[in-house]
Amino acid sequence: MEPENQNNAMLKKSVSFVEALALVVGMIIGSGIFLKPSVVLASAGSPLMAVLAWAAGGVVTLASALSVAEIASAIPKTGGLYAYLEELYGETWGFLLGWVQTVISYPASIAAQAIAFATYANVFLPMSGWQQKALGVGIMAFVLLMNILSTKYGGIIQTLATVGKLIPVASIVLFGLLSQGELHFASAQAAGAAGFGAAILGTLWAYDGWIGVANMAGELKNPGRDLPRVISMGVLFVTLVYVLFNLAIFKVLPAETVAASDTPGALAAAQLFGSGGAAFITAGIMISVFGALNGYLMTAARVPLAMSQKAKLPGSRILGKLHPKFGTPANALILQCVLAALYILSGSFNALTDLLIFVLWIFFAMGVVGVFILRKKHPEKKGPYKAPLYPVTPIIGALGAGYILVSTVFSSPFNSLAGVAITALGLPVFAWMKKQAEKNGSNT
Repeated sequence: MEPENQNNAMLKKSVSFVEALALVVGMIIGSGIFLKPSVVLASAGSPLMAVLAWAAGGVVTLASALSVAEIASAIPKTGGLYAYLEELYGETWGFLLGWVQTVISYPASIAAQAIAFATYANVFLPMSGWQQKALGVGIMAFVLLMNILSTKYGGIIQTLATVGKLIPVASIVLFGLLSQGELHFASAQAAGAAGFGAAILGTLWAYDGWIGVANMAGELKNPGRDLPRVISMGVLFVTLVYVLFNLAIFKVLPAETVAASDTPGALAAAQLFGSGGAAFITAGIMISVFGALNGYLMTAARVPLAMSQKAKLPGSRILGKLHPKFGTPANALILQCVLAALYILSGSFNALTDLLIFVLWIFFAMGVVGVFILRKKHPEKKGPYKAPLYPVTPIIGALGAGYILVSTVFSSPFNSLAGVAITALGLPVFAWMKKQAEKNGSNT
């Protein structure tokens, strides 16, 4: 039997349906929507194929989301994918995912969002490199404080930031689609099957982040019912936004201009709204990144919290405690921010996230395929939701995850191997914690 931390109170059921939906949308939509159209177009070869690539990426993501949502409905536990892998594949696999998420993946992602915010702020207030790092740490500290004081504050921030980030997106979509420009889909040539596949791969990175809401399952009022709804609705909404946004950009700007620009969103805004358009989009990106930072911090802390409440991490007695007054996972939140601050100050966050892309997608693929294991080996774990069109839906999701894995191995073989090695460093920690648990069990 797994040892439980006895000093832990239960997390409050304080996350509403709207706040959970804002987490899904807010964690998917970061800066990628403003910057990725040119990358996807370069691979796809034409505006039509680029838009179809965004739609295809949404279909693959939705298939994955609908599959994992069935698991979330059946196993609505705090910790999300970590908890699912532990239930379906065993303690070792769950621990390895939780280990890399806690120590590297989540804090490095938080650091990346914080620095992105400071980088875009530099447009309005020029700063040196160290000043940008200081601003990044400062904005992260503010988000940390709000989430320690109340999970509800974090939820409010997430909702407001999600609405705020959608304003510039909706403006470009509305005014772009109503503009006098024309879509020249028929005049350009596609880049072929390989190029279209690469274009879909580019969109899949922009769809990442939706699974984070599952980490908050213990704080949703009805997780078995609401998790599948917010995941599927959120991914569907983002797919629609991405497709319409790209259609608007291609109506405002010639394909050659989009392909040659690193910031096609800002160019489209300048074309539509004049000289203030770029500033408008930059402000929108800052709000977007701020919301993603809040979402990543909120969801990240729930993984070490869930692990520590099962005595799976060093320092579990501290990390598994909730704040005695606020009822929030304060210690786990602080841990994530301390690590993120180290990554910000060392400038190592991008390198760390690059190293872990391959291994994290292994775990994600296991999550999607896990719906087969759930139905075959654990029929007793039935939730109120079933993935539609089973088994087609999880097969599509698994094929998408497999495509990313194969592409990553061929494009970054060293990083892929290094990610596996970093993950394997958790095995001695797992063995030591297991031995400590057995020792403590024999002493009671």
